[in-house]
Amino acid sequence: MKQNKTAQWIVGGIALLLLPFMLQYFGNAWVRIADLALLYVLLALGLNIVVGYAGLLDLGYVAFYAVGAYLFALMASPHLSETFASFAAIFPNGLHTSLWLVIPLAALVAAIFGAVLGAPTLKLRGDYLAIVTLGFGEIIRIFLNNLDHPVNLTNGPKGIGQIDSVKVFGLDLGKRLEVFGFDISSVTLYYYLFLVLVVLSVIICYRLQDSRIGRAWMAIREDEIAAKAMGINTRNMKLLAFGMGASFGGVSGAMFGAFQGFVSPESFSLMESVMIVAMVVLGGIGHIPGVILGAVLLSALPEVLRYVAGPLQAMTDGRLDSAILRQLLIALAMIIIMLLRPRGLWPAPDHGKSLTQKT
Repeated sequence: MKQNKTAQWIVGGIALLLLPFMLQYFGNAWVRIADLALLYVLLALGLNIVVGYAGLLDLGYVAFYAVGAYLFALMASPHLSETFASFAAIFPNGLHTSLWLVIPLAALVAAIFGAVLGAPTLKLRGDYLAIVTLGFGEIIRIFLNNLDHPVNLTNGPKGIGQIDSVKVFGLDLGKRLEVFGFDISSVTLYYYLFLVLVVLSVIICYRLQDSRIGRAWMAIREDEIAAKAMGINTRNMKLLAFGMGASFGGVSGAMFGAFQGFVSPESFSLMESVMIVAMVVLGGIGHIPGVILGAVLLSALPEVLRYVAGPLQAMTDGRLDSAILRQLLIALAMIIIMLLRPRGLWPAPDHGKSLTQKT
C-alpha cells in the first residue's frame, strides 16, 4: 500500500513537470492558463487558512493580492524614479529588487495588512465579518485607483508598467531559453517557479494543519466559546490566521506583477475575491487537495468555456455577448455542483465533526 502511494506521488510529480511541454504543443496560451491556475492555487491555499481552518469568512482577500502586486511593481519598475526627483537622485534607474528579497517582503507586508484587517473584526462573526472584509477589499482597490494625486504613488487607473521579469540565479524568466536545441518559452519557465512556490505552500499548509496552531484554529471554527473556555487565546489565533493567510496572497500578487509586467486596479475587483472564495468552497473547505482542485477547475473553466460560448453565440446570431454567456455557464456549473456536492467536490473527511486523533 505504501509502495503504491509512493509510486502515485512519483507519477504525479513527473506529470506536473512534463505538463507545460505538453501544453506548449497546443500553444503558449494554454501554458499561460496553467501559470495563472497555479497563482490561484496559491491564493486559494491562503484563503483556506482563514476560511477553512479558522472559519472566518473573508470577502476582501483580493486586497492582499493587490498589496503584493503593487509592492513588486514599485520595487521593480522605474515608476518611483520617474515620479519623485528625490528618489531619482538616489536610484536614477529605479529599484530593481531581487526575487529573494521580494518574496519575504511581500509576505511580510501582506501579513501586516492582514493583521490590520483582523484587529477591528475580532468580535464579528458570520455575515457581519463578511461585510467588513468586503469593505476592506473595496477600500484598498479605491485607494489604488485614486493614489495618483496629490502624490502619484500608484499611477491611478493607468496602472504601473515596465515591471521587471523575475531573475533566478542569473536566469531571466522573461526571456526564452534554448536547451540542447529545444526552445523553452517564458511562460514555461514561470510555470516551474510558480510550481515550486505552490509545493512549498502545500507543505506549509499541511504542517500548519497538524500543528497546535492549526488545531486551535479548527477549535475556534467549530465552537469559539468552547475554544476560549479551553484556554485558547482566540484573539491572537484569529490575528495569526488573517496574517498567515494574507502572506500567501502577497506572494501570489508579487508573482502576478512579475508575470504580467503590468498591474492596475482593474485586476483586483470584488469578483476576484468572490471567485477565490468559490474555489475554496467548491473544492472542499478546509481540505487542501479539494482546495487545489477547486482552484484549478475554476481558473481553467472560463478559458475552456470560450469554445462553448462561441457556438452558442452563433446560434443566437450574436445577440448574446460571449463574455456574459461564459459567466452564465460558470454560474450554472457551480450551482449544479453545489446541489450535487454541497460539501464540495473533495471534502475533508472530518469536516463538521469532532476532531479525533489520526491513526
